[in-house]
Amino acid sequence: MTLLEIEGLGIRLPDDTALLRGISLSVASGETVGLVGESGSGKSLTARAVLGLLPDRARTDGSVRVEGREVIGASARELQDLRRHRAAMVFQDPRAGINPMRTIGDHMTESLRLCEGWSAARARVRALELLEAVGLPRPEEHLRQYPHEFSGGMLQRVMIAGALTSDPRLLVCDEPTTALDVTTQADIIALLGELRAARGMGMLFITHDLNLAASLCDRVVVMRAGVVVEQGDATTVFRQPKAEYTRRLVATTPTLSGEAPPLPAVSDPAHDREPQLVVRHLSQTYHRRGKPPVAALRDVSIEVAPGAALAVVGESGSGKSTLARMIVGLEQPDAGDIRIGGHERTTRPTSRAARLAHARSVQMVFQDPYLSLDPRITAGRAIEDALRLHTSLTTTDARARVRGLLESVGLDERHAGARPRTLSGGQRQRVAIARALAVAPDLLVMDEATSALDVSVQAQVLDVVAEVRRERGLTLLFISHDLAVVRQVCDQTVVMRHGEIVECGATAEILVAPSHPYTRRLIASVPAPVT
Repeated sequence: MTLLEIEGLGIRLPDDTALLRGISLSVASGETVGLVGESGSGKSLTARAVLGLLPDRARTDGSVRVEGREVIGASARELQDLRRHRAAMVFQDPRAGINPMRTIGDHMTESLRLCEGWSAARARVRALELLEAVGLPRPEEHLRQYPHEFSGGMLQRVMIAGALTSDPRLLVCDEPTTALDVTTQADIIALLGELRAARGMGMLFITHDLNLAASLCDRVVVMRAGVVVEQGDATTVFRQPKAEYTRRLVATTPTLSGEAPPLPAVSDPAHDREPQLVVRHLSQTYHRRGKPPVAALRDVSIEVAPGAALAVVGESGSGKSTLARMIVGLEQPDAGDIRIGGHERTTRPTSRAARLAHARSVQMVFQDPYLSLDPRITAGRAIEDALRLHTSLTTTDARARVRGLLESVGLDERHAGARPRTLSGGQRQRVAIARALAVAPDLLVMDEATSALDVSVQAQVLDVVAEVRRERGLTLLFISHDLAVVRQVCDQTVVMRHGEIVECGATAEILVAPSHPYTRRLIASVPAPVT
């Protein structure tokens, strides 16, 4: 049975700008169809059209049918029925999809209570089952928590659980595993596979991870600039791509197999000098009223030489982001020492000059670009403000520098005037990376900074970082759950679990011959490569 049929879908703005042109695809019962392509290619817009979530000013052509019922031009009551009983969507940005003023329990049970007439007790039992199914460690406690208490990966799991509450026949997933570590991703994919097999559920699965698409999807549709350039059986498309664009996507996809790519050669390795970053015996425990304490870090020690790149990998909740926030001075540890460039940085600088000096030397690219960019100002203004704060450039020179930085991360001048809400997730992250590089820091901390980027843009951004490392000896602390990217970027790796370092050493050695069982499990969870 065909669950979704899209025929000749076209979407235009009032000024006649074409966003989608002649999109046609289908999803059958029990089938997973992957929608792949670069950021801005129209994948998310196509997905939103399936649930009737297009902007009012959009002019739409063609047909979108879910279980034979037309979505284009449907009434509000018909769309409500569609979203309650037949189709559900997991959005790319979990923080934008959950009300920050309400608990996770409210989010999980509201539709069951108000739309299905379930009792509060029955809805709560269902919510607990789903939170446990998506791998959250403390379902009972999580129901009472608010979104700000969750990491990005944990919140994405809540979004997936919420989408499954109504047992949809069609599940539309827009980058649902972007913020997840590889083991959780594997668990989620296994769960979705079980649901698909048990209920005959169909999935339209949007992803920029071609390895994931190859291992998960029966068929794939490749999009570029609002059109379909290729579609067919997933194995055939990825192994024998016909379109030049598809071949380029496959070529830029990092893998754990094959010959390791050359790492950036730093002009002055400076291994005999003092390390750029030294962390000694760092510990942090969070105490919560009426709840048991959580040990986020336990006696963590690392060193990074000037110009080197150290990867920090591990599951969501392992302490990676806590470590990063302490290094840049956003949190203070309970115990331990941090030295950057030979200067003690364990305590927050008191004077404005000292704070500015610290910010110039250490910059961070956060996991969630939507939260790290001011929604009230344009992308160009965000970068220009950083330049104005830390340099003496004139307005003309600063704006020229902004244009150069945007071009270096694959954007152009028209994006300088765009506000964050008008940009895709990948475009927002590129703006955040450009802003961090604007002040030429000595140490760059990247916290899952490439997780929202498609493979070609990811390659371009990593090339920019590599070029800066070659030219300036930039030191990099690279937090990621993508082990293939870690292999491409970092010479050293530490593996964290439950706030502790369980393994450390040369990246090539760890990925080829891991010594700790946890590291072996991480590597085993990586999706099979596309070729």
